[in-house]
Amino acid sequence: MAKITLEFPDGSKKEFEKGITAQKIAEGIGPRLAKEALSAQLGEKTIELELPIEEGGKFKINTWEDLEGKKSLWHTGAHVLAEAVRSLYKDARNTIGPPLEEGFYQDFYTPRPFTPDDFEKIEKKMMEIIKSKRKIERSVVDKQTALKKMKDNKFKQELIEEFAGEKKTITLYTQGDFIDLCKGGHVSNTDAIKAVKLLKVSSAYWRGDQKKESLQRIYGIAFPKSGMLDDYLKMKEEAEKRNHLKLGKELNLFSMQQEAPGTVFFHHKGATIWNTLVDFSRKEHTKRGYQEVIAPIILKKEMWLKSGHWNHYKENMYFTKIDKEEYAIKPMNCPGHMLIYKNTRHSYRDLPIRISEFGMVHRHELSGVLNGLLRVRKFTQDDAHIFCTPEQVEEEVAGVMELIDYYYSKVFGFEYKIELSTRPQKAMGSAQLWEKAESTLKRILDKNGKKYKINEGDGAFYGPKIDFHIKDSLGRSWQLGTVQLDFQMPEKFELTYIDKNDKEERPVMLHRVVFGSMERFLAILLEHYAGAFPVWLSPVQCRVISVGEKYNSYAQKVHKQLIEAGVRSELDIRPETVGFKVREAEMQKIPYVLNVGEKEETAGTIAVRDRGGKLAFGVKTGEFAQKIEKHAHEKN
Repeated sequence: MAKITLEFPDGSKKEFEKGITAQKIAEGIGPRLAKEALSAQLGEKTIELELPIEEGGKFKINTWEDLEGKKSLWHTGAHVLAEAVRSLYKDARNTIGPPLEEGFYQDFYTPRPFTPDDFEKIEKKMMEIIKSKRKIERSVVDKQTALKKMKDNKFKQELIEEFAGEKKTITLYTQGDFIDLCKGGHVSNTDAIKAVKLLKVSSAYWRGDQKKESLQRIYGIAFPKSGMLDDYLKMKEEAEKRNHLKLGKELNLFSMQQEAPGTVFFHHKGATIWNTLVDFSRKEHTKRGYQEVIAPIILKKEMWLKSGHWNHYKENMYFTKIDKEEYAIKPMNCPGHMLIYKNTRHSYRDLPIRISEFGMVHRHELSGVLNGLLRVRKFTQDDAHIFCTPEQVEEEVAGVMELIDYYYSKVFGFEYKIELSTRPQKAMGSAQLWEKAESTLKRILDKNGKKYKINEGDGAFYGPKIDFHIKDSLGRSWQLGTVQLDFQMPEKFELTYIDKNDKEERPVMLHRVVFGSMERFLAILLEHYAGAFPVWLSPVQCRVISVGEKYNSYAQKVHKQLIEAGVRSELDIRPETVGFKVREAEMQKIPYVLNVGEKEETAGTIAVRDRGGKLAFGVKTGEFAQKIEKHAHEKN
């Protein structure tokens, strides 16, 4: 019988009979894995456990510990939601229902808008479907059969006409009597879901086009164990208290406006935090030999064709025309940095060259996935590109990892995990260069004693990458920092340096960010600290409060001294009670409240109340300013 070769995450390879299932492979590995398996990865594709494997490639069993494992359960949850709604509301038509980074959604065309009041009935129906233990079955059909099966759903028929233009067959998935058009990536049985919760409903447009039909989007989440839902709801309740949109409004940090969807309006206090982060980052980069630059935000089409973005990233880009020539607004900073590098002739003695920029980029995101500062269309990256010789790669990657560890562990106190993301299906360049790049990153991680997980097929289109996932105070994981090894772009842009033998050679290029998106990082920090930023980051570090009108002049004098000493101070001399003014300062999460009255004016001192309610009397203004300076130096 024909054989196939599968490569496992640890690099080992094994032959199997063609047609074996992932479930059989999991059972062969061990009973625990067989029990916990949800789906499998074959290359970049998520496949069902019962699907016969007909070709070799990189292979992994997905469990709840893997994002793709979660997504396969959530993808099935979206199908269960579609079936439940269709059975309860006969005039509703499901359109698309993908898994998300957390949970899933399903879009419906319906004359009757849904409300949260409908959720209980829909959830009950979903649990009936789940408990019936319906097997998820895949079938491959031709275009005409698919159109016939979906004859009552014009949205599915539109997709079939589109998909059939790319390939001859269509995949359908059934669970009991319910059938849906889908590319796959499910669990094998609805019984894998033990708990489900619908979260919210919103409006959307078919294919994200405002000129097309208005849809109802229901969001939900599912779990393989019922207890997980209870934990999730508790975490969600706490997360709502910390929600960055809620806190951003309460603390007057930023706003989101309908006039510019997917972009952020930073107010003075939000801009203060932003600038403090930038100042901190700029100093750390200067210490490590980075050269800061500023590149244009639009470049000609030919540049994006050369970089590969036009072919590999076009759907995420914005375009414009100038003097009848096509331009693109940059979604990434790398082409601009390469042009800066190429503008000057370089010797091996000049390398490594580390170019950094707080670069503004724009990426097209559908309105349905926009999420405050966490998912936006315009954002700024603390981007850098390192041009080095092959011999310098190891030291430069290690330097980036040290910088990321300093930020995450020592400054912000985050725990973090590391993933090595490998070649995606739509990759640029030869397999040999990819293998060389991946093995180089593996060797560096191993040599530096870093624990890491392989994330198959999630590399950038131009090279593999090491991703850094932090854990916030609620235990949520966020991918922020990354370092990417790129042999492709220097070839595309014909970058060179003169080696020791006076010959032209190609530099190796490292792409890296630490904060990642400045907007996303600020949102995560805001929720992590619940708005109570450490003193060095607080937009207002103290508020000076007079206990009565006759002490206003002294309060103003103290406030002025603090401002001149570099302390971010506010003044409150309103004719309100001291208790009212103190409570308001506490609500604004201000680290220190400074009371001044007769005693303080006579002694030339201040009374200091910290965020924990601890009081200190007889403090000199200069001493307090030094304390704030110490906070800034120690980053606390």
